[in-house]
Formats: sequence, structure tokens, C-alpha cells
Amino acid sequence: MDSADTHARGEQPETAFHHIDHYLAIPRVGGLTLSPDGKRLVTTVTTLNGKGTEFATALWELDPSGRNHARRITRSSKGEAGAVFAANGDLYFTSARPDPDSPDADPVNALWLLPADGGEARVVLSRSGGIGSVMAAKGADATFVNAEVLAGSADEESDEERRKARKDNKVSAILHSGYPVRYWDADLGPAEPRIFAVEQGEEDAPGKPSTVDSSAPLRLRNLTPGVGGSLREAKTVVSPDGKTIFTSMTKALAKADSREVLAAVDVATGAVEVLLDHQGMSYFPGPVSPDNRWLVVQSESDTTPTQAPQVKLHLLNVAGGETTDLEPLAHQWDRWANPVAWLPDGSAVLVTADDDGASPVFRINVTDGSVTRVTEDAAAYSDVVVSPDGAIAYALRSSYEFPAEAVRIDLSTAEVLRLQAPAERPVFKGRLERLETTAEDGSRVPAYLALPEEASTDKPVPLLLWIHGGPLGSWNAWTWRWNPWLLVAKGYAVLLPDPALSTGYGQEFIQRGWGEWGKKPFTDLLAITDAVVARPDIDESRTAAMGGSFGGYMANWVAGQTDRFKAIVTHASLWALDQFGPTTDAAQYWLKEMTVEMAMENSPHLNVGNIKTPMLVIHGDKDYRVPIGEGLRLWYELLSSSQLPADENGQSPHRFLYFPDENHWVLQPQHAKVWYGVVEHFLAKQVLGEDVALPEELGV
Repeated sequence: MDSADTHARGEQPETAFHHIDHYLAIPRVGGLTLSPDGKRLVTTVTTLNGKGTEFATALWELDPSGRNHARRITRSSKGEAGAVFAANGDLYFTSARPDPDSPDADPVNALWLLPADGGEARVVLSRSGGIGSVMAAKGADATFVNAEVLAGSADEESDEERRKARKDNKVSAILHSGYPVRYWDADLGPAEPRIFAVEQGEEDAPGKPSTVDSSAPLRLRNLTPGVGGSLREAKTVVSPDGKTIFTSMTKALAKADSREVLAAVDVATGAVEVLLDHQGMSYFPGPVSPDNRWLVVQSESDTTPTQAPQVKLHLLNVAGGETTDLEPLAHQWDRWANPVAWLPDGSAVLVTADDDGASPVFRINVTDGSVTRVTEDAAAYSDVVVSPDGAIAYALRSSYEFPAEAVRIDLSTAEVLRLQAPAERPVFKGRLERLETTAEDGSRVPAYLALPEEASTDKPVPLLLWIHGGPLGSWNAWTWRWNPWLLVAKGYAVLLPDPALSTGYGQEFIQRGWGEWGKKPFTDLLAITDAVVARPDIDESRTAAMGGSFGGYMANWVAGQTDRFKAIVTHASLWALDQFGPTTDAAQYWLKEMTVEMAMENSPHLNVGNIKTPMLVIHGDKDYRVPIGEGLRLWYELLSSSQLPADENGQSPHRFLYFPDENHWVLQPQHAKVWYGVVEHFLAKQVLGEDVALPEELGV
């Protein structure tokens, strides 16, 4: 009896990974916010709705001590997100759920407040354009939001009038004067993000765009009215005293180029001052020191065809006077650090960084730049917050053995305690190994290998090579989109290697693969595959390769270079680099990284005539990072030019799974089911010689 039959009969599968419905139902934790007194810790939990067609989010409160059970504090079909504590302990969040006081109004993403002293959550600010993210000062009564306005709007009233006119007249056209025009899966414009201060104000007159709770009238004050589209995708932080907002801003340059500059927004006056703007460099704000004097700055150098980016940390004195001299912070450390929090005494900054298959928490002493690893386990940490006394940090932690969970870190002993969570860790059957091999140039090639329980010398199992995207990334954290345990449950071993260009192994490891996608990364992947298939518990005759985005590019490249694999799955993949470069949503970066000659030398489409391996092509029409033209051209050229002929019925062994309304990722749960179902069907046929039914929802 297979897992589908078991599920149909109402029986529980062996584990949640043995049936996709149970896997999708696993709660997913994301984000942390800590109250100013350190007594309340709130996270967001995402679960599947009753119909299995959407994910919904809710806020849960965790016990910082780890003694008491987690409890749900919000509930609605629209969900809640973006929780932030104000200095007085009130909890702000955003939600598009209906306002009980205005049941007939069209729901928009509004600002809600859950009082510190208890009571029901209520809407405190709503506007027709919605509310984006919420920010609050740690040490002052100051709250801010990011929200979009139409570029020509003079104020909130005119913004609502313009929005209504576009909606009533069904106008979706956008007139652009700059670049980019799209980002990931979003069309940019005509609305532009602005930073607003949330302030006490007079009750709105009838017809005004902002509606507020009568017991606590609030209004928005636009702090950045003249910044155009420069705050799109900006990273923004608030000083502890609430007087200054530091933000990255996109500066448009000639020839459709741009870079990120660092600016300070004076909350009292709304004056915007650019602090750092240097050719060839982008700057992003990190946290501000407790005394409001020092800003951590992350810099990233522009790439060139021969030089990979370099990411560094600095300190910037923002207490007054000249603020343009950066002081290096831990420049001797060969890792790309993400600054997350200051210790309350100002002695050190906590950061996370990819490091050899993990992403630990590190402490950087600001006096001498020395770096100390805080967490010792092979896990990835994120969303780090620090208690008011500096003794404890809280974070989310995940690895390939468990999804994100909230933990308490004793900063003096480095002891890590898992907090009581909304759900237990999902159980999987199998084992995870860390291994490595040596590349042809002597470099190490590390990897994770997820194996089924039954893998042994007596029962060698088929192997799936999974190639990560990026390419500047690493296999080190739990992923819901590409989860190896679903395929392990089907009897496959899954190999997760970090070839050249991967982060967490130093700048030289990145540099050795720069501009040579079809060289060092490719030979690294084959080297680690060779090492693994030599194991007696792996069946070398039954192997496949899979990848998405850059991993999909590499899958395409592999297909044109070798026929060692029985099948190849390529998702959201780059195919013809001359076509991809000018059509991706961020062509300005691509054109810095690749010369025309390099692009052609590394373009998989030139090797289509060599392809002898059945390929499953997967692409979403709303993918702007790797536009659908890549998938369409790949599909046509596979059918017309690869070495695999059609059968007597005109059917090709290749397949194309097309999602008209998905983007670079497959996000909708019903489509995730189809994705995994089609992948399992294709691999079973090509690798195992077995017939696994396609998902019924495909209608085939």
C-alpha cells in the first residue's frame, strides 16, 4: 500500500514527509520581537487553511524563560504579520482583516494595536494604500511605518483620490522614467514607498483617507516626500532615541545603473541627509548603538567580470559633526556578516554569518574587532534579539534536521535552550551526514547528504544531486520549498553540495568560481558526486541532478556536458545568457558581472545538441528574476535540437511544468503539491523505471 492509498483510507502516514498534505500542514515559524522589558517574546506562525489552498499567519507569544507553553494571541482568516513592540509595551502589527468598527469598508493592510495591559486588538490606522512594515524605537515613544503613495500625490487625501480614479477607471498602466521597472514578481510603480511617523493627531474629518480609533486618534506624517522610488527594497533602522532613521536609498546612475547610498532622516524636521555615497560601493545600515552614537554599516563592493563582491562591516559615528569617516569592524575576519544587535553596554555587536555549512551567532568586540563564535551547533540562526540586561539573546534556529524554532541563548555560557513552541519538530526517517571531497585544484568541496534509513551496502539507494541557487549562498538552513526529506521518504539519497561561489568558506572560495560558472562550480559538483557514488550505500547507476535559479542554470549546464545522470530537473533556470542578461529584473548587475564573451562561453543553450538526458523544465510566468522566455526557449530547443527523439506517438521524454500565476518560487500550497507530484513522477520513470501517478489536479 502506498502513501496515497494510506491517506485516502484516513490512516496516518509514517511521517509528515511521507505525504505532501501532511508536510504542507506543518506549522512554520518566522520572525521574533521582544518587548522592551524583556518579558514578552512574539513570533509569527504560518499554517495551512482548511481548504488547503492558502497559508495564513497568526501571532503567537512565547515564554522567554522556556517554562510555559506558547499561546496564540491573534486569529483571523486574513492573518497578521510584522509584529513590533512599542516602548510602552503595546504590540503593533499589520493585517488586512476587516475592521469591526467599519465592517463595510474594503479591507486593506492596516495598522493594528494589541494593548500592553490586555484587551482586544484594534485598528489604529488605515489608509487606502495600505500599511507596509512597522518600526519602533527601543527607548522612546516613537513609531514609524513604511507605506506606498502614488508619485504625484501631494498628501494623503490626494493619494486616495488618485487611487480611486485608477481603480474606478480600471487603469493599470505605469509610465516609467527610470530603471528597474520590475523586481522578483512585482511590477514597480506607480506607487512609491515613503517613511511615515505615526503621531497623535486630530480626529479625521469625514472623507479623509486615514481612519483611526476614536480613543487613540493617530495620523501619519510623511518624512520622505521627495525621494522618488529610492526606498524600494530599502533597509531601514531606527535609532533607540527615535530621533533618526537610517536607511539605504537607491541612487540612479547613468546607463540604467544604480547603487545604494546611506542616508539619515531627521524625524523632527524630515530632512534627509546622505551620509555615505561612494563610487563602486553600496551601503546598508545595521543596528544603532544603545547610546545613539554608533551605526553599524555594511558595505558591498560592485562586482566586475573578474572580481566578486566583498562584504564588510564598519562603524560610523553619527553623534554629530562629520559623519563620513568609516571605522573598519573585524575586517580581518573572512566571512560575510549580517549585523543583528548591539549588546546593551555597547561593548559588542552580535552578527550571523554563513560558516562551513552553518550560520552561527558571533560576537564582535567593537574595541579591537575580535570575533568570537557564540553558538557552536551546526545550525543557522536568524532574527536575533537581545534582552535588556544583555545576558540573553533569542533567535530562530534551523538546520536540515529541523525547521525554524525559537531558542534562548545564554551569552555567558553559550548554552542554547529550545523554547516551548506552537508545534513539535516534525519527525523524519533517515540520517544526515556532513562530508567533503577535494576538487581538482586542491580545494575542499563540502556537502550534506540526506539518506534513507534503508541505505546500506546490501541495499544501495538512488542519488539526487541538488544544486543550490544564488549562486552566492550555502546549503545550511531548513527550506520549505526544496525539502530533501520528502524525497528521502521516497527512497532517494539527496546530496546538497557547496561548490565554488558558495558562502561560508571565505572570499577566495567565492572568487575561484567568479565569472566561470561552467568551470569551477561544475567541476566541484562532479567531484563531490564522484565521491558519493563511490560509496557502497549509493547506486551509481541511478542518479539525477536538480536545481533552481542558478541551480537550474547549473542543471542545464550539466545536461549539455555529461550524460551520466538518468534525469535532470531544472526550475526557474537561466538558459540563453545573451537573452537573460538584458531581460532579468536587475540587468544592471548582470552587465557588471559578465562580459558578452563570458556570457556566451558559459551559456548552456549552445550545448543543446549534446543533451541526451530527459529533462523536466519548470517555470512560472510571473518570474521576473529569470523571465519566462528562458523556460520557453529552453523547452522549444530541447524538443527541436536535443539528441532525444520523440516516440512513435510524437511524445518527447522531456516535460515542461508551467505555472501561469507563480513567480521565481512556487508559493501556493496546491501548486507545491503539483510540483512535488510531477517531480516524483518524472524521477520514478526516468531513474527507477517505475510508474508513479501524476497529480489528479493536472487533469491528465
